[in-house]
Amino acid sequence: MLTEAIAVLGMCVVLWAYQAIIRPPPPKICGSKKGPPITSPRIKLSDGRHLAYKERGVPKENAQFKVIVVHGFDSSKDLYLPISQELMDELGIYVVTYDRAGYGESDPNPKRSVKSEAYDLQELADNLHLGPKFHVIGVSIGTYTTWACLKYIPHRLAGVGLIVPAINFWWPSFPLQLCSDEYKKQPMKDQWKLRVAHYVPGLLYWWMTQKWFPSCSIMARDPLIFAKRDFDILKKMLEVPNPDEHKIRQQGEHESLYRDLMIGFGNWEFDPMELKNPFPDSEGCVQIWQGYQDTLVPFQLQRFLAKKLPWIKYYEVPDGGHLIIHDNGLCNTIFKTLLLKEEPVII
Repeated sequence: MLTEAIAVLGMCVVLWAYQAIIRPPPPKICGSKKGPPITSPRIKLSDGRHLAYKERGVPKENAQFKVIVVHGFDSSKDLYLPISQELMDELGIYVVTYDRAGYGESDPNPKRSVKSEAYDLQELADNLHLGPKFHVIGVSIGTYTTWACLKYIPHRLAGVGLIVPAINFWWPSFPLQLCSDEYKKQPMKDQWKLRVAHYVPGLLYWWMTQKWFPSCSIMARDPLIFAKRDFDILKKMLEVPNPDEHKIRQQGEHESLYRDLMIGFGNWEFDPMELKNPFPDSEGCVQIWQGYQDTLVPFQLQRFLAKKLPWIKYYEVPDGGHLIIHDNGLCNTIFKTLLLKEEPVII
């Protein structure tokens, strides 16, 4: 990684002027004079910001299980979550999704960090009166919030699911050679995106908006990042259009997408592989679900992480890609396996 740092430093010398000239535009705050309207229920946080949320399943007053789902990159509280109503009724599942800071109708947080995300989630739970403990399921890059919950509020957790959790290649516990090998398998444009986000986050806005080089496979919807099963899932997702999809980036891409990259792939306050088991008496469980054919999140690094944390149950879907949470059958299986602490019948 040293050579990468030197390369990025060289780029900084050439492009230092851009940081002073090209700055992110101010966000368009929902409810402000020139901002988008507020159309969703929101809670007010202790620092004055607001989080928008969406409830599904049985009424929380009657729920046996209360689950907070944390969306991933370029997504929102309206993510496609095909858990069946029958399963929610049978098990008594209440689900709340929310727009993370800067996404959708939640206020941006210019001081957003891995740690702040955990406390945002905790305040959401308290404002909605979810009780002393609740389940958390994080998806993709949204799992940095989930890791933060395991670090900072483990006493509030009844169980945790990390679905295709994004890997930060700079977590110190990863072997350098393994990490380097997997990093080099990423598309070149994504390697540079991650380098800039990690080493010179102040230049990320410029990098993501410049037109000389491609910058992000996900935002470009590059078909190379999807497994065969992902394409089947995408076809089903298109049958259920999201009328609020345009709201995901409506406050600005910098405070939603780009800040996600800076935090998720920046320097963390802790190493996830040094976390302690939050359920030493097996009163809850932590699970990782990984697609073997996921090109965005290397299964090799996920397996290494799971071995370092043997108290995490690791499930690998042989033909799964990055969209396994959006598969009708797998979504039900993930919820049922986590909530009932039982082994999955079908993966």
